[in-house]
Amino acid sequence: MPPPFIFDVHLDLSLNAQDWNRDLRRPLDDLRKVEAHLNDKAGRGRGTVTLPEMRRARIGLCVATQIARLEHNAFSPIFGWQSQHQAWAATQGQLEWYRAMEEAGEMVQITNAADLETHLQKWMDADDTTAATLPIGYVLSLEGADSLVTLNHLERAWSNGLRAIGPAHYGPGVYAQGTDSIGGFPAKGLDLLRECDRLGMILDVTHLSDDCFWQALDLYSGPLWASHHNARALVPNQRQLADDMFLALVQRDAVVGLALDAWMMVPAWERRVTTPQSAGLYLEKIVEHLDHYCQLAGNARHVGLGTDLDGCFGTEQTPQDLNSIADLQKLPAMMSARGYTQSDIDGVMHGNFLRRLRTAWATP
Repeated sequence: MPPPFIFDVHLDLSLNAQDWNRDLRRPLDDLRKVEAHLNDKAGRGRGTVTLPEMRRARIGLCVATQIARLEHNAFSPIFGWQSQHQAWAATQGQLEWYRAMEEAGEMVQITNAADLETHLQKWMDADDTTAATLPIGYVLSLEGADSLVTLNHLERAWSNGLRAIGPAHYGPGVYAQGTDSIGGFPAKGLDLLRECDRLGMILDVTHLSDDCFWQALDLYSGPLWASHHNARALVPNQRQLADDMFLALVQRDAVVGLALDAWMMVPAWERRVTTPQSAGLYLEKIVEHLDHYCQLAGNARHVGLGTDLDGCFGTEQTPQDLNSIADLQKLPAMMSARGYTQSDIDGVMHGNFLRRLRTAWATP
């Protein structure tokens, strides 16, 4: 029996390719060797994601991002552009990388229910040899909406295949307040929500301030999910989901993706100080977050994977027993040891987010 199919709903593939200058078609060991002499970023030489590794993990489908935020705080450690026009241009360069991967037969964009089912059938029937040659499907998502110069740009993005959007990233944004900020949506953000609703966009509530989160759930009638969040009860930080937030998402039949970024997995993590070894961090910790959510919901139908692996970090900021994204295949045994059924495991690995996506794309 082949390892379970995985649907990872948050990977910054184009950011790695363009901003980190990584040829993701290459084997992981080669990529690390190329970067061994570089020290411009903490994750250099420690990457965990390439397209071959994704195939080895049987990640035949992912949500792949475009991301380019504005610089709202000159002292912020998170890079941003000086204008929306620059940010838009950056996202278009990222889109062109995805197009290049399609032309090379490495990836295929999925934008509707029919294409989704056709793609899934190829992967579900594939043995390891066949899977190693199949293109990886991707659903395009925009992480942070700062790059949308106008709402007309959102419609252009939809035409280019954008199917999910998170209005905010870190700090205050053009359309929403993000991580580590407070307050609700500005007028532009309310207009954005209405336009996303009209288009049928999946709203990603990840990175929203608490005020914006609750406002979005009140105002947005369309499909939504939380692509990469862990439990605030285990890691007290505004970046995580509080229990009442998670239960509100359950009421909307939404799904939350678990993230493998170490600071979101264990409390009191200090970047460039704490290490996976000093924190005693292993993959089992993400199963604790998973179990917390499942106990709250009373079932395993509202949790999936949104790993964010290589989201501007590498193995210096991942569990010790994760050397590659292919190590996600260790999770089923960990879940089974906690009493989760095969149906539960399949749901977490792919089925729950597929259910959400199929519902979102169902013909009215």
